This record gives sequence, structure tokens and C-alpha cells, in this order.
Amino acid sequence: MLILGIETSCDETAAAIIENGERILSNVVASQVELHRKFWGIVPELASRKHLELIIPVIKEALKEGGIELKNLNAIAATYGPGLLGSLLVGLTVAKGIAYTLKIPFVGINHLEAHLYANFLQYPQITPPLVGLIISGGHTELIYLPKEGKYEVLGTTRDDAVGEAFDKVARILNLGYPGGPVIEEIAKKGNPHSIPLPLTRFKEDTLDFSFSGIKTAVLYYVKNLQKRAKSIPTADIAASFQLKVTQMLTQNLFRAAYLKKVKQIILGGGVSSNLFLRSFLEKEKPQGIELFFPSLELCTDNAVMVAACAYPKIKKGKASPLSLDAQPNLNL
Repeated sequence: MLILGIETSCDETAAAIIENGERILSNVVASQVELHRKFWGIVPELASRKHLELIIPVIKEALKEGGIELKNLNAIAATYGPGLLGSLLVGLTVAKGIAYTLKIPFVGINHLEAHLYANFLQYPQITPPLVGLIISGGHTELIYLPKEGKYEVLGTTRDDAVGEAFDKVARILNLGYPGGPVIEEIAKKGNPHSIPLPLTRFKEDTLDFSFSGIKTAVLYYVKNLQKRAKSIPTADIAASFQLKVTQMLTQNLFRAAYLKKVKQIILGGGVSSNLFLRSFLEKEKPQGIELFFPSLELCTDNAVMVAACAYPKIKKGKASPLSLDAQPNLNL
């Protein structure tokens, strides 16, 4: 079975072809990072216009790379939420148009579920029940999967998503956009224990996260140094921030695994590509716990995960109606 996946939920225009839910024939991603860099973040109107410009060339490239003609496709899948409304509509509309023309099944995919499926694609040994953590520029979700296709949200962020916090701290330190990769790189030169940043804890029993406090602490720390005309220890701040965020994620993730009595944990989303985070989790994981991370190219938004997520749905005959609309605030 050949499935074309399309992903346009934010600022990546992506298309990929998967064979039988496991073999990647093509994976094409056109990034808009340079377009949005000067604005220190994504401008929704610009993103949707760029998707319009790129979507057809990206799909053609995915077909060419996979050695597949459009008529050979057996199904098509596209992200329908969550994400930016204008961006979602571009991929969704094109996918439905192709499905209607070819008279093949169309499946709308939840972007968050797709991030988790990047793991199922690469690691056949993953078997629910398990706990998943989705961490990206727009999402911080701690999920329990009692069985395949079933999800229970255990915790989420009460303010900034973790990737958003990285972006904001990078801006405070004048490091550029996106913040995650640049903070990870410069943190290698710093002392992660040198700056006293807060580790957010809630009084009530919860698995929720909060990253606005540590971001604000960085802001005031920098402003205080500037007032006194002191030099800014950028690498130390970046390293200390990265460590505290990693500790907050680790704390709730392993606590969730303990509460749900699972032996496997999967991660997904752009922030899961952070090598410091991966190393820290591996060192701190409790005995008997297996950790799974997608390959680096499948952490950030891509269409491979969309097509992979669609495969079991299509096998069960769960096609979506062509009337399916984009849902920017879609939950798991």
C-alpha cells in the first residue's frame, strides 16, 4: 500500500510516501525558517502564502524521489489539526482534491498523534501501554497510551510550550531564531550550574508544566546585569536554562511512567531532537524503563509521520469524509 502524506500545520511544507506503513520511499521538507527569522517567530499569513507556493512542487518532488506516479497511490493523508488555520487549509485542501480525483481514501491526521507515530514507524518493538511526551514550539503534552490509538492527556503546559520558551530565551540573549538549536549549541560552552534559575513546581498534585517562570527569571537576570553595565554570560545562561527545562520535563515524565506502571516511554516533536535532553533522560531513567526517540529528521514536522499514522487507520477502513475541516485547536 502506497500512502502519500502531507504536512502543513505550521511553517514546514512536507510530503512523503510510505509503503505498507513501514518503508520510507521519500521524505521532502521545505522549511520557512529563513522567511520568519527576521520576525523572531512565525507570521501566520506569510506561512500560509508560502505553503501555497511550495505545496505542489514539494509533492512532485516526493513522487519523483519515491519513483512513484500519482496514479499508483492507494491513499492520501494530511494533517487537519492542531496548527495554524491558513497553513492547515493548504495541505488539507490539496490532499482532498487529489483523493477525490484519484478516487482513493483520504485520512485526516492529528498532528500530535503523528509525532508519536514517528516512533512506531522506526521501532516495531514498541508496545502499549506506554507514556509519550510531545515537545515542540507549540506543544508540551504528556500522554498515556493504554493501547494503540487510545490517548489520555496526563499533563500539558499552563503557559508557554517548551519550544516557545527556548525561542523567547534565545531572543532575550539575542541569539537568533529558532531558539532550540542555537541554545543547545552555545550551551556546550557554558556551566549549567552557574546561574540560579527556578525549577517550577506546583503545590497541587499535577503533571502539568510551566515554563514562563524560568523565561521571566532569565529576562530579569539579564536586565539586572545590563543595569549594572555587567557583561552577559550568555553560554552559562543558555546552559543553566537548558538544564532546568530538562529537569522539569524529566521529573514529570518519569513520574507519569511510575504512576501508570509502564516500561516504555516515547518522545516526539522538535525539542526531542535536543541531544542534551536525550543524554540526560538516558542517564536519569529508572531501571527497567526503555526510552525511544525518533531519528532527528523525524522529530521536527514532516510528512513521514503523517503517512505512517494513516496506515493502521486505512487498514481498518477508517477513511475521513471529504467534508473534514481544519481544526486549529484539535486535541488528542
